[in-house]
Amino acid sequence: MKKIDIFNHIWPKPFFEALIAHVGEMTDITMRSGAVPMMTELDRRFEVMDMFGEDYRQVLSLASPPLEKIAGPEKALELSRIGSDSMAELCERYPERFPAFIGTAPMNNPDALVEESRRAVETLGAVGMQIFTNIAGKPLDLPEFEPFFDYMASTGKPVWMHPARGESFPDYQSESRSEYEIWWTFGWPYETSAAMARLVFSGIFDRYPGLKVITHHAGGMVPFFEGRVGPGWDQMGKRTTDRDLAAALKALKRPHLDYFKAFYADTASFGSRKAIEHAIAFFGEDHVLFASDAPFDPEGGPMYIRETIGILDTLDVSEATRRKLYQDNAVELLGLTI
Repeated sequence: MKKIDIFNHIWPKPFFEALIAHVGEMTDITMRSGAVPMMTELDRRFEVMDMFGEDYRQVLSLASPPLEKIAGPEKALELSRIGSDSMAELCERYPERFPAFIGTAPMNNPDALVEESRRAVETLGAVGMQIFTNIAGKPLDLPEFEPFFDYMASTGKPVWMHPARGESFPDYQSESRSEYEIWWTFGWPYETSAAMARLVFSGIFDRYPGLKVITHHAGGMVPFFEGRVGPGWDQMGKRTTDRDLAAALKALKRPHLDYFKAFYADTASFGSRKAIEHAIAFFGEDHVLFASDAPFDPEGGPMYIRETIGILDTLDVSEATRRKLYQDNAVELLGLTI
């Protein structure tokens, strides 16, 4: 069977050059990304991929930072176009390695957002679009972003949702910054979970029933906190006195937990077997897809791929389920030909 890694990251040379020209000096997480050879050097990427045999394939996506964090609307659109064009070129040149790519939506450019997503999907062949859990601090359920979700629902292509949070988001209100990289370790799973909740309770899935969203890192906190997400939120409104939050539950067409279970999740869990098992138990074997989050590991690429494959190869599941996780779910959801 093929091993289709649906969420790993790359900076193709044209995009990397445009990014450097725009931001100048790399800092924080962007500096970390730029220091990983596999991110920008194809020879190193191929070397790492070859460690896992000819059946290992990568669906390409750009790495952080979110375009709207580093650029205004026009520059975000330009970087989005360069990223999609260069990834499409890599897929065309190396189809046996890269069966597909994911565009990155310029969410802070409402005038061009849908058209650029359409160009990426319908002209270049992107199998979906990547967004981040907040748009320069704005929640995803604002009306200005609905045309994007409307379009993506109409295509049947999924939206990849990547967490976004930085050091400037403090751990406590009395402080000005997050300490010990808590913004990443605990902040990113929270970001994912909060964005999922905003999409569910705002009714976006009722308005656009064809919308499919893939959550990074095994669905954030949601699978582990199923009790709080499900029965706990059955009591929504009883803890709030200044507004009627129970109305949000009543407005949904289905029980709220059903919407959370309708998300998709990947297996990029930094080597945590339990996180993957929780994701499969919560979302179901048809809604979990193999992903490694390469190349962000201490070895610069192979470690997370190796650890994730090691877990999936030894999970106590049927071979049919294992095939779904590695290959079949990606083929069906992304429309791949392999």
